[in-house]
Amino acid sequence: MIRQDKPTTFAGEILKWGIIILIVGIAAGTLSAAFLATLNLATNFRDQHQWMLYLLPFAGLFVGFLYHHKGKGIERGNNLVFDTVHNPKDIIPFKMVPLVLLGTIVTHLFGGSAGREGTALQMAGATADQLHKPFKLETADRSILLIAGLSAGFASVFGTPWAGIIFGFEVLLISKIPFKVIISATATAFIGAYVTELWGVGHTPYNINMVPALSFRGLIYCGMAGVAFGVAAILFVRLTEGVSHLFKMISYAPLRPFIGGVIVLLLLLLPDNYKYAGLGIPTILESFDAASQSQDFAWKILLTALTLGAGFKGGEVTPLFFIGATLGSALSLFLPLPVGLLAGMGFVAVFAGAAKTPIACCIMALELFGVSCGIYVGIACIVAYFISGRHSIYNAPENKTPRHFLFGKIKYSYFSKI
Repeated sequence: MIRQDKPTTFAGEILKWGIIILIVGIAAGTLSAAFLATLNLATNFRDQHQWMLYLLPFAGLFVGFLYHHKGKGIERGNNLVFDTVHNPKDIIPFKMVPLVLLGTIVTHLFGGSAGREGTALQMAGATADQLHKPFKLETADRSILLIAGLSAGFASVFGTPWAGIIFGFEVLLISKIPFKVIISATATAFIGAYVTELWGVGHTPYNINMVPALSFRGLIYCGMAGVAFGVAAILFVRLTEGVSHLFKMISYAPLRPFIGGVIVLLLLLLPDNYKYAGLGIPTILESFDAASQSQDFAWKILLTALTLGAGFKGGEVTPLFFIGATLGSALSLFLPLPVGLLAGMGFVAVFAGAAKTPIACCIMALELFGVSCGIYVGIACIVAYFISGRHSIYNAPENKTPRHFLFGKIKYSYFSKI
């Protein structure tokens, strides 16, 4: 007699996904809380012992050696996770979690210019993928699981669950988004952000002090700023890719971050350049209150491109926040808009241009700054998105195709490559 498996009941499916959502949300929130707490400790320790900058080349050698010998198969970081969503094959190795966590902390501890979102995305994605076999998920459900993990990782590290939901959809260019994906990503994003808060790890507050009344002239200035933000996104992507290709000429991989560390160290030792080390949160906060120096954004582009292009670990998003906020703040010397508003517009618009996620960035701005800046931010993000054209920090092949989304009966499309 041939035994036939009983079809999964609706109630059983709901229960299964409820358990999965809880596990992914709690895991992402806990990992982000541990990561952010450790990152704060590392940053504070470096600030109190700035001589540690001199060890940056050796930190790079350590990270390069670690990934060269232990990181086979996970070197591509975010793009490995994105590729797995589109074409699920082998389970993402869990070793990605400790390796990217350690590599990022070491990068920041010794002054590398990097971010944090890449680490959160990789930890959440790799952890979520471990549930694939225990819950016997099919290929389509595995993709949903990974998208939910990415949404939870983004939401928990920045404290912006709504932006995390949209980011999980938008960055992966899913042509038709099933209802199950929306529910899973929404639930895990909010759980992840909430769990991070429960662990007592806060997020940096940002504030736009004044938003002027809408006017035609103000919107024109907003569009002009958006062009500048789009150009900054292009510069960041092109320079980071160029540096990465240049360092790949060095055959022995661990030497790449060592040499890159020497260069970054020499540049950080220049007068007034220490503020570009690590995340640079104090400088971002200052940019909302007073006009930044005109060279701040350019230095951050250069140092981050050198850090990440040479092989150090960390994300691009917080450096993009720094670049955009300081560029927008500096533009207040030329454009008659409030400095805080321009800083906030740049904060998300450069990210929108470089990551090709204008919707998620607009939602993030509303969560961080309030709804009053919505029109200004929306224009800046859209203009920066179109100006930046094909350039993207997420360079997986699937992220180079036209974007089409389907939400119920409302269909819209736009192209990431102009």
